[in-house]
Amino acid sequence: MKKRFFSSLLAIGLTVGAAHAQQAQMTSVFQDNKYQITGVAVSKTGRMFVNYPYWTDIYQYALVEIDKDGSKKPYPDANWNSWRPGQDPSNKWVCVQSPYVDDKDRLWVIDPASPKQSGVYKNGHKLVCINLKTNKVEKVYPIAGVVGSVSYLNDVRVDTKREVAYITESQNGGIVVLDIKSGKARLVLQNHPSVKADPAFRFIIDGRELKDDKGPVRFNSDGLALTPDGDWLYYKPLSDNKLYRIKTEFLRDESVSDKGLGGKVEDLGKWTTTDALIMDPAGNLYLGDILNYTIYRIKNTSGTKAELKRENIITDKERLQWPDSYAIQDGFLYITTSQIDHMAKNNKNRSTRTRPYEVFKIKVD
Repeated sequence: MKKRFFSSLLAIGLTVGAAHAQQAQMTSVFQDNKYQITGVAVSKTGRMFVNYPYWTDIYQYALVEIDKDGSKKPYPDANWNSWRPGQDPSNKWVCVQSPYVDDKDRLWVIDPASPKQSGVYKNGHKLVCINLKTNKVEKVYPIAGVVGSVSYLNDVRVDTKREVAYITESQNGGIVVLDIKSGKARLVLQNHPSVKADPAFRFIIDGRELKDDKGPVRFNSDGLALTPDGDWLYYKPLSDNKLYRIKTEFLRDESVSDKGLGGKVEDLGKWTTTDALIMDPAGNLYLGDILNYTIYRIKNTSGTKAELKRENIITDKERLQWPDSYAIQDGFLYITTSQIDHMAKNNKNRSTRTRPYEVFKIKVD
């Protein structure tokens, strides 16, 4: 009996040890002790870009490039980062939410133009394309008239084969489909449950429900990701654990009504409470678990719902404090931590942040 007991303990110990050994190694590649970051983008040559949303008075730049020594410089230049209330928002950053580098090595930047999340400033919400070879703005795509003044553009993914951009709107819910060549854009699925956070879901971190002065915080459609062939778009609201996907052929077809589009959405069930999503070249989907300080990977993303399998990449309660945005480059997954749950507005006007805002990277292939 005693021998079997110790053998069982040994087996348990080996199992736990093996699970621990399988945890990915996560390295900090950038820290900011003062200014809050949300997004990260990495070019094919390894250039890294980080953005700072204009959410509070603790603010300096909107978008920066991180040099190899860890220093930062406003990008694409100081003028684009010089906006102040009262100025023209059309050719400056107002409140950048996220950057993204596409397969053609172009940098795309989402500016919801909602300083302090108070509403769009003078129709300044836009998607901006920057040529990384010249470091010049190539084109500005205004989103005025597509989403309203009470909106918040959140994330973008680009199908470089078809030259179509997909953008989430997280204030009211919806997906913007933008033709890159013509600049024509339209908002779809805005009335569909897949872009709305489930009001019955309680967003609880460490026993505390996330609330602001209006009550429980709700974030609608936020993260999105394209399969490598551009045929499927995965997306979800932030403040619940549901995941959805739709074939992009339906999103691109203007003859399909919004009600018809809703019938094409595939409900994948309950998975996790991630902020962003990112797909690697092999078709693996990476997503976080804000409530449990974890990063997951889902394989077989072009397969059936039953074929989707989730695996744990890393759990780190100390460092993964609100994993926010992701980038994939050269076999590494880059992760930002924005610590939104520690913001004063979500903590009875008292900030509880104890760590720097960071960018981490994990080798994933």
